[in-house]
Amino acid sequence: MPFTPRRRVRPVVVDRATGRVVSPLPFVGLGLVASSLFLYGAAFFLEEAGGPLVPPWAALLLLATWVVMLVLCFRWWHERPTWVLALGVIAFAWWFVAVVLGAVVLDWG
Repeated sequence: MPFTPRRRVRPVVVDRATGRVVSPLPFVGLGLVASSLFLYGAAFFLEEAGGPLVPPWAALLLLATWVVMLVLCFRWWHERPTWVLALGVIAFAWWFVAVVLGAVVLDWG
């Protein structure tokens, strides 16, 4: 039996204070939401064809939706860790959809 392959066991991280298993999904989701802040903030400063990318009221609305997404990340941290990951992806998609639809429908550009 010296040459039998070993079975690999994935280590499980358990919070010592609560005894719950720690999932990596909310960390990745929060990282995605935090990195999408650069897009939401850049809506104020990016210029295309001599004017701002979005009007100031739309940029404030985009930042308000980002704050709501950040609060949802922390609210769903333990209860719905996969939703936090999905929210990170949605944060990027929502910015893109809002800017493109605003440019096409409301003629921002």
